[in-house]
Amino acid sequence: MAGARRTAELIPADARVTVPVLDADGEMKAGVRALDVLLENLRLTHEALAGIDDVVITAGGDCGVDLAPIAAARKRHGDRLTVLWIDAHPDVYTPQTLPSGSFHGMVLRTLLGDGAAPLVPERPLAPEQVILAGLRTGDATEYEYIERAGLRTRGVEDLDRVLDGLTGPVYVHIDLDVLDPSEFGSTCYPVPDGVPSQRLVDLVSRLDNVVGAAITEHAPSGGPGEVGESEVIRRLGAALGR
Repeated sequence: MAGARRTAELIPADARVTVPVLDADGEMKAGVRALDVLLENLRLTHEALAGIDDVVITAGGDCGVDLAPIAAARKRHGDRLTVLWIDAHPDVYTPQTLPSGSFHGMVLRTLLGDGAAPLVPERPLAPEQVILAGLRTGDATEYEYIERAGLRTRGVEDLDRVLDGLTGPVYVHIDLDVLDPSEFGSTCYPVPDGVPSQRLVDLVSRLDNVVGAAITEHAPSGGPGEVGESEVIRRLGAALGR
């Protein structure tokens, strides 16, 4: 919650809307931890989005906050939408393959129509609408699914190739753990050998027709590097909202 609030403060915006999400343990159901809490927060987020007819940049705690905004973008833009999922982790577990039930590891798979039924959007994404970028960790079951579904992937070295042939409306999901932890360490699940912050800012700056975005997984520690990390978020927010 603290990371979401701090991220929101750093993103340039004409207006800010705070969704009064629940912060509770909830119940484990259908293989998803706190499913009841997630459903209520999903309802509240859809409600907040319903009155907005503009580009929305979501500042959130974990990747689960992007379920409603991406579903809304899919509904609005249809098959023309591309979701650029920039993350060190693929987030394509299912309730059957992730024993902890942590939904943040299942978000993209749910958006693709394969997750706990109450959370699956009315119009799921098609695999050809998704590009995974910055990947450098994950479970074997996730990569088996990625290959089987035919999802496009780009690693750290070939990150810029996400721009190849990219046209139409784009939704940009950024999990800050895609960044190299030597530059940005305030994340919940840092992974070595990540993307340099300036390279990510430059990439985002070159995207056309961004119709929505999210910056997630900020876990500020109050350490000496926080000023520099805040500047990274500020620059990413400015690039997304230009």
